[in-house]
Amino acid sequence: MTDTPTFAQRLARAKFRSWHRGTREADYMIGGFYDRYHADWGDAELAWFEALLDEDDVDVMAWALGSVPPPEHLAGDLLGAMQKLDYVDIPR
Repeated sequence: MTDTPTFAQRLARAKFRSWHRGTREADYMIGGFYDRYHADWGDAELAWFEALLDEDDVDVMAWALGSVPPPEHLAGDLLGAMQKLDYVDIPR
């Protein structure tokens, strides 16, 4: 029997996955989005973000930049917030 992770455990895993994507650009975009918005998430929002994390970085970045339409299961208000890109804080 496997234990179901708690909401807090899922958030911690999502944070790690969002900041360890493999490229600095994806880390800033996806990790920055997590940092800005996760405090207001419930289960549905976290499930959406977990699904987003399962996608390729190139695709996520294209959807966030609006250069490619997202798949239906990821479209909506959360992706709209991601597309604002006002959460990206690039250190100098």
